[in-house]
Amino acid sequence: MRTIVRGKNVEVPDRVRDYAERKFARLERLLDDRSDAIVELTNEAHRSAADSHIADVTLVIDGKTLKSHAAGASYQVALDVVVDKVERQAKDFKEKPRVRARPEQEKRLLRGIADGTADAGRERQIVKTKRFAIEPMFEEDAVAAMEDLGHDFYVFVNAENEHVAVLYRRKDGHYGLIEPVLGGEYTKKSAKTAR
Repeated sequence: MRTIVRGKNVEVPDRVRDYAERKFARLERLLDDRSDAIVELTNEAHRSAADSHIADVTLVIDGKTLKSHAAGASYQVALDVVVDKVERQAKDFKEKPRVRARPEQEKRLLRGIADGTADAGRERQIVKTKRFAIEPMFEEDAVAAMEDLGHDFYVFVNAENEHVAVLYRRKDGHYGLIEPVLGGEYTKKSAKTAR
């Protein structure tokens, strides 16, 4: 890490410059050598004597900028406070998971979603197969089992007719039942009861 110490309308004494560089050396264990700490020291006469020495720090980590500010009775006091603040910020920054935004890819994806071509280049495929034992049960038992699992559908063998059936939750909060008929036809009667 590189530390740059400069004064704003004030000459920085060597002892203060050395002190700042020693204090910021603490951060080297957190940061790599591409990081920069720019320390700007100022003295404001209109403030109280206890807060007349000001240390402003700009820390650049991985292209991101963190800023901190502290005031004290001397530059050393201000530097002690500001280094603690910057260290906390740097730790938080390093530990926080970051998603690096890629604006062009995001724009392309959003444009594709808007015009309906988002997945046009990708072929749909089966990515998971689940096998499980099913036992005959009544429709009421299937509803209870589906609710217990918290699913929106449930596959079971209907105990009344021994056919596979799919129970599903409808948008209106009620349940629907799909009863496949092998080699059978779709009948008007079943169409009316499905509604």
